[in-house]
Amino acid sequence: MRILLIEDDVATADYVAKGLAEEGQVVDVARNGKDGLFLALNEPFDVIVTDRMLPGPDGLTILRALRASGISTPVLVLTALGEVDRKVEGLEAGADDYLAKPFAYAELRARIRALARRPAPQAELRELSVGDLHMDLLRRTVRRGARNIELLPTEFRLLEYMMRHPGEVLTRTMVLEKVWDFSFDPTTNVVDVHVSRLRRKLEAGGDPPMIRTVRGAGYVLSSPTPDQG
Repeated sequence: MRILLIEDDVATADYVAKGLAEEGQVVDVARNGKDGLFLALNEPFDVIVTDRMLPGPDGLTILRALRASGISTPVLVLTALGEVDRKVEGLEAGADDYLAKPFAYAELRARIRALARRPAPQAELRELSVGDLHMDLLRRTVRRGARNIELLPTEFRLLEYMMRHPGEVLTRTMVLEKVWDFSFDPTTNVVDVHVSRLRRKLEAGGDPPMIRTVRGAGYVLSSPTPDQG
């Protein structure tokens, strides 16, 4: 495992780097924010450990720069500022964990190992496509072929859920829990009503159907078959 340690306190940096190196880890040490940010942006690391208060860019500035650059390397922040508000600020800036000084080396080591075990985050989807149906998740727009489709917020969430699971049978219970965030109610027909509205918008202008009802089960969204086109 390769670890970047950004720490301006010489005693703390030497203590942590020595301990990690004795366990077989490769440790790069930066003594200030400028050098730390340069390494973090240009070298691959499994975990980054940074002090919050640093000469040059501070730890939070480094965090924000990394996340803005799309770098998702786990970051543990070390700080003498242990107040809850300070921790929240650090986590919101992109930190994965927070450890207040003074700390026990055993706890630091355990936290680093825990961060290294986390699965790498999947790249965030920007667009969903099923056949000629396309959804831009950032602009919140939908088009089928060259035709733009205007959807209400709930219709957009419903279509997004279906497009994330093309070809799968989605029961009414599943749709209620994922789109409306409440459990199944046998008396409600809210799913059927919204699916019907969504169908009409997708098929406007004579486009072939994409949403199919599976009797007694739910709904399936898929590309039209050749004979439908």
